Amino acid sequence: MSTVKHLLIVDDDCDIRDLLFDFFSTRGYRVSKAESGKQMREEMARWSIDLVILDLMLPGEDGLSLCREIRDKSDIPIIMLTAVTGETDRIIGLEMGADDYMEKPFNPRELLARIKAVFRRLGNQDDQSGDPHIAQNRVFQFSGWRLDEGKRELRSPTKLVIPLSSGEFSLLVSFLEKPQTILSREDLVNITRGQEPAAFDRSIDIQVSRLRKKLSQEKQSEQPIKTVRGQGYIFTQKVSVSSNRVKR
Repeated sequence: MSTVKHLLIVDDDCDIRDLLFDFFSTRGYRVSKAESGKQMREEMARWSIDLVILDLMLPGEDGLSLCREIRDKSDIPIIMLTAVTGETDRIIGLEMGADDYMEKPFNPRELLARIKAVFRRLGNQDDQSGDPHIAQNRVFQFSGWRLDEGKRELRSPTKLVIPLSSGEFSLLVSFLEKPQTILSREDLVNITRGQEPAAFDRSIDIQVSRLRKKLSQEKQSEQPIKTVRGQGYIFTQKVSVSSNRVKR
């Protein structure tokens, strides 16, 4: 089974589409291109897409509406491109379910690094057996909730499956790995995105807010993520972890 990742570039600027197509193709990725929402849907129906690079400022259907549409149907990672320098549109994009964003103009190598960080978040660590086809699958449990890391599946105390974006999934795993420990915003950015936080970068706050809403769907459940003023966040619940080997 092929492990080559398939990227979809959605941008109305043909120069950017061609640049990114050539750049990622020469680095071992499969790449598809689209210049509109209509073409994006056609490509996503035709191929199994692993990650979408989505321009914010598209004619007709804009990137925000397309981001919402993708997120309503799947948890495919989304990295948004924006020429807007203000925070508002970036914040809205993250609230819609985007996993990361980059401002134009950008360095394709940095975009590649962010894509690799997203895929690392989605992958499992190899088991000590040395077999690359065997991975350790951790299952976290807290207050009746259950997160299966291998399946990327979060179940509520009433067994309801709660969909998570890749960013929300990575953030929750970070909290579950270090329960009852204060994690600063900088800690969470470094853990989940693998990069230095930008000044006034509110993306972690937005991701935490989205995750809290999903963990509040069960009214009998206490909100486990608390804000520690001036320091960051803490996951207050006790967490149990079990693991088993799974075939990749």
